[in-house]
Amino acid sequence: MLEELSQLQQDGLRELQAMAGSAELPVWYRTYLGRKGRLTDVLRGLGKLSADERPEAGKRGNEVKQVLEEAFLRRQDEIREAELQASMHSGAVDVTLPGRPVAPGHLHLSIRTLRKIRAIFAEMGFQVYDSPEIDTDENNFELLNIPPYHPARDMWDTFWVNDQVVLRTHTSPGQIRCMREYHPQPIRVILPGKCYRYEQITPRSEHQFFQVEGLAVGHHIRLTDLIGTMSEFARKMYGAERRMRIRSSYFPFTEPSIEVDMDCILCRGAGCRVCKHTGWLEVAGAGMVHPVVLRNGGYDAEEWSGFAFGMGVERPAMLQHGIEDIRYFYNNDLRFLQQF
Repeated sequence: MLEELSQLQQDGLRELQAMAGSAELPVWYRTYLGRKGRLTDVLRGLGKLSADERPEAGKRGNEVKQVLEEAFLRRQDEIREAELQASMHSGAVDVTLPGRPVAPGHLHLSIRTLRKIRAIFAEMGFQVYDSPEIDTDENNFELLNIPPYHPARDMWDTFWVNDQVVLRTHTSPGQIRCMREYHPQPIRVILPGKCYRYEQITPRSEHQFFQVEGLAVGHHIRLTDLIGTMSEFARKMYGAERRMRIRSSYFPFTEPSIEVDMDCILCRGAGCRVCKHTGWLEVAGAGMVHPVVLRNGGYDAEEWSGFAFGMGVERPAMLQHGIEDIRYFYNNDLRFLQQF
């Protein structure tokens, strides 16, 4: 077998060197290195060798394969370079012609929707406040009235860096940072950014998503101010013809808490899998800032009041463009992304 392998190597190198065109390269590769090539045929005989002969023959076979593969790559480059030079000398390729234009890129649909949301709230006097995606357990949970024993932690299970640091489950930890930075001034901000949760991935939920938090703190702020803000946002975002409803709800960091729903654009209220066949889609969770959260942010809850809301970014985009599956946003499928 060792003699066969040496002869195969010599034959392969000789034929490779004699080649004159790139069209012959695939034929050579199949003949010598393909699944049904000469090298494979020789190595099939390893099982017939004795236990003492087999290791040396196997080692030699690997050496021959490596030599032939490296020689093939070198010869392939040589032939292609020679063909290119010949083509250029013959005038078949004009290197002075302009190259193919590169198609311009554009913003991802999530970012475009986020910018639109930001512009709507800017018209209502809200500033943008940036907060980190990696935050402490204290900011993400405890200072938002979610102590370690609170059952709401199961709803916001997340990815932990260590026992004290997490990938934020919502943009709400930015409320604490913002209040402590701006205290004792009134506040009207939105906090956009990426959030992470340990969730089952479905057509309506992902383990990563964008969110926009809103926070207003001042004197004599009421629930009607919150409802009016949400109504104005829905009118500008989705159109004046959209219907909105308010439901009571519960969040640890707001009291009272509400859910803001809008009639489903996809099914026009008839019911579909995105709206869970209810005809309504939740567009924001909101409520009056809980007194505990106000105090944790440095404000006297007897003197100050405020409202907060949180909404996803992908869901408004789904509503606006009739997208039925949130997973499309993160599949990196250009057929989807280039539509917007």
